[in-house]
Amino acid sequence: MNNHIYREIKKVKESTSILLGLNAAQREEILKDISRLILENQTLILEANAYDVSEVKKMDIHSSMLERLSLTPAKIQNMAQSVEAIALLKDPLGHVLDGFNAPSGIRVEKVTVPLGVVAIIYESRPNVTSDTAALCLKSGNGIVLKGGKETIRSNRAIVKIFHDVLERHCLPASLVYMAETREEMDAILSMNDIIDVVIPRGGTELVQYVSKHSQIPVIKHDKGVCHLYVHSDADFSQAVNIAINAKTQRPSVCNAIETLLVDSLIFEEFLSFLKPSLEDKGTIIYACDRAINIFKAHLAHDENYYTEYGDNILNVRVVENIDEAIEHINSFGSHHSDAIVTDNYKMAEYFLDKVDSACVYVNASTRFSDGGEFGFGAEMGIATGKLHVRGPMGLNELTTYKFKIRGQGQIRM
Repeated sequence: MNNHIYREIKKVKESTSILLGLNAAQREEILKDISRLILENQTLILEANAYDVSEVKKMDIHSSMLERLSLTPAKIQNMAQSVEAIALLKDPLGHVLDGFNAPSGIRVEKVTVPLGVVAIIYESRPNVTSDTAALCLKSGNGIVLKGGKETIRSNRAIVKIFHDVLERHCLPASLVYMAETREEMDAILSMNDIIDVVIPRGGTELVQYVSKHSQIPVIKHDKGVCHLYVHSDADFSQAVNIAINAKTQRPSVCNAIETLLVDSLIFEEFLSFLKPSLEDKGTIIYACDRAINIFKAHLAHDENYYTEYGDNILNVRVVENIDEAIEHINSFGSHHSDAIVTDNYKMAEYFLDKVDSACVYVNASTRFSDGGEFGFGAEMGIATGKLHVRGPMGLNELTTYKFKIRGQGQIRM
């Protein structure tokens, strides 16, 4: 391992003890200052981002990556607002989760504490840099950031703001460390004596690589293969509004749907009703053999159902009933976010119980799977595994706990 990289990241670990010495009001003020400085440095961030975008445009890249990469004044405003929202959230540290007196007379308390040092490896979106660094500082964690090479200048501009504010508050800039090279990433994955958890947030290849090579516990934030099932008792107008929002409002994001499942009892009537709206949005359709004649569509195969398009492309499949819909979702989905549209309460509850995903919706768009929409200010990502967090990963999910025990001289007999 490169000794220089090891020393630099070890500083992150050492700095966390200083962060823990701050109270909630001090951590809140630091984040408010960062929010203000993001707005004050908008021009510099946009200039750095414009350079990143110009370089990416020289490559053969997907339009969805360009959309995720590109910043605007409105997006920077949102970045600043997210940091301020995180600042104002309830402090996640020092909560007594449980407490009891043991038979020996000792008093035991279970209290929330930071995870320690969090590494996040991600792609494309510069706002991930500010969101995740803010969440970690608020929750008392040091952070190691490794963004994609396509956003390196944008990320540098954002991280510099964090460093400037930390130094103004007489805190070490090493609390927020930005790795830039593949060599650093590989080194990070071996530092199980320094880093407590690593979060891969991005495409399947990135998540698989990190999961395979990491010696550190991994919280997967995998692809979003999300579904909407239109049940036979659905309100058609509501279902169309939800489908169009979930697919076309922002197709590049992980909580957009990739597959629309429609009950066989209503499929011809509903898809004919939906068709003009999809055509108006320019959505490309891959359809099963029962639905293909309704659209100007490509024939869908299993590989389509496993695909996260990140684009205005939609699979359409007719299913016999709710059980076939659930089987499809649990087989082809990524356990991210899935929804049903129905006016049948019993079927809605059945769907909620049987779909094995982090976020399961009734009569609402999957686009709500987001830390900001859940009231978390932002998120580290949407966790698609089951340990130790699932769904939007916010402040509380960046903590663990320890037991504090107080006695009066007790000894074990």
